Amino acid sequence: MTAYMDHKDLANETISEERATQIRDGVHRVLDTIRLSEQQAGRESGSVQLLAATKTRDVGEIMAAIDAGVRMIGENRPQEVMAKAEGLQRLCAERGLNLGATDAAGSDHETVPFHLIGQLQANKIGKILPIVDTIESVDGLELAERIARRAVARDITVGVLLEVNESGEASKSGCEPSEAIELAEQIAAMDGLELRGLMTIGAHVNDEATIRAGFAHLRRTRDAILASKTPGTEHCTELSMGMTQDMTLAIEEGSTIVRVGTAIFGARAFI
Repeated sequence: MTAYMDHKDLANETISEERATQIRDGVHRVLDTIRLSEQQAGRESGSVQLLAATKTRDVGEIMAAIDAGVRMIGENRPQEVMAKAEGLQRLCAERGLNLGATDAAGSDHETVPFHLIGQLQANKIGKILPIVDTIESVDGLELAERIARRAVARDITVGVLLEVNESGEASKSGCEPSEAIELAEQIAAMDGLELRGLMTIGAHVNDEATIRAGFAHLRRTRDAILASKTPGTEHCTELSMGMTQDMTLAIEEGSTIVRVGTAIFGARAFI
């Protein structure tokens, strides 16, 4: 088990009004930044979704963010997904919301998508599939095939994003950019999966042109996949790119999902 999970009760549902206010203010600041960036980039209002990155945050903190207007959450670690799922699903239901992969057939309630945004080990796939609806960290055929087999066995469809290492940094996961189109077409053809888009993490450099170039290349790759009209690729519309530090650049280059944690919740007590 991850060390900080020995020290923090991630299933805790109770937070102070002061903490809830801090989170609400953080959500509103980030949403305002997104809307301003959309406007300045000449994009339609609402074309960019905020994903709250909830690593190390407990159920009470996450629900405060949802109450403040967050409508997509993402976890880095499968262990955290499993620790928080029951409380999150129950509290969302109390608010008339469906969370993630909850069976909501015929429901007219709004759904809060639940993404896995961190690396996924094969032995955790079966444990998270009843909970998350999208896995953003699919970086190759082997993992995609493993997820597809589990999905078919459960008679469900799992959304996936193909992770592309646009920066070329060894510390980052993802397929090579030159392989992305072929991999996307192969993944899109798999039963049990729906290829919903591409994901990348911006280059960790102090150079706007380099960061922007990676985002722009991912957008062109996405556009090429859609233009191919290969069966199964028609849903490959999402571009998950951009975090707090490079969010504006990502939005200018076409991001549809930006992932923000610290700007909403504050600095982590545990890592």
